[in-house]
Amino acid sequence: MSKRILITGGAGFIGSHLCRRLLSQGHQVICLDNFSTGSEANVADLFNIPRFTLINQDVATPLNLEIDEIYNLACPASPPHYQTDPIRTIKTNILGTMHMLGLALSQEAKMLQASTSEVYGDPLVHPQREDYWGNVNPIGKRSCYDEGKRCAETLCFEYQRQYGLDIKIVRIFNTYGPNMHPEDGRVISNFIVQALKEEDLTIYGTGDQTRSFCYITDLVDGLVRMMATEKGFIGPVNLGNPDEFTILELAKKVLQLTDARSRLVFRPLPPDDPQRRRPDISLARSKLGWQPSVSLDDGLRATIAYFRRRLGVSANTDLFAFRQIF
Repeated sequence: MSKRILITGGAGFIGSHLCRRLLSQGHQVICLDNFSTGSEANVADLFNIPRFTLINQDVATPLNLEIDEIYNLACPASPPHYQTDPIRTIKTNILGTMHMLGLALSQEAKMLQASTSEVYGDPLVHPQREDYWGNVNPIGKRSCYDEGKRCAETLCFEYQRQYGLDIKIVRIFNTYGPNMHPEDGRVISNFIVQALKEEDLTIYGTGDQTRSFCYITDLVDGLVRMMATEKGFIGPVNLGNPDEFTILELAKKVLQLTDARSRLVFRPLPPDDPQRRRPDISLARSKLGWQPSVSLDDGLRATIAYFRRRLGVSANTDLFAFRQIF
């Protein structure tokens, strides 16, 4: 059955892929974005689809629509972006979430809240399970995002407890793929853009810190599966790839796949930057039947091909004659 689905942050990296997935399933999709970090270009090819609507509006402004489901993705997600205007980031997380919860309540709609692995802070437990409360600096430069997302989760649970609202919460770990912004500050986009421009690859700290990287199509599949779960199952549920790599390993993979001659340069580690990050996805496996299927090498190839097109950089080999996996 076709549904009317609102995606806040729908012109962003994750949101634009989710728009396509839901449209392919026959739904009506309303994309709300103020383009603070999203881009109209990410969804421009959808304008000729009658079931797609774009609204240019900040999620922190009240909205009245008839909808069946809400995916609340709106918020800058990389440190350079969310630290540019930290008060606005807090408003997006708290006021934006409150407005979406109010809309869901008025429409008796189901709502999925996109939370983040950053709620675990610099974790003292590894890998991170959903019942871990985290190790977050509440007054650091990252706290506008970390604590904003933690408060958003609290709001969702209180709306469920007080009003019986059908809420779903996912904690998204590092995700990458086409439609990433070249200057979003995430490590994969940083490394790929630097390599394609034959610039030095900047590594913060020693490079021994770890991350787990989930390809965008895998993540979107997890989001859709979570939304489809029965009422009463709230989560939170970790969505991420449990394969763990050091930043140094990632840099070397990018150099190999781009055939770049860039050097590795090391800079001081930013405050509160997590040393290790890997999701325990046991709950996602058992409740959603979900686990990632795209390897890091395959995902990087597709992402590198995207950035080559976006930056207008030609491939020197046939390495990127890669069949796209989304």
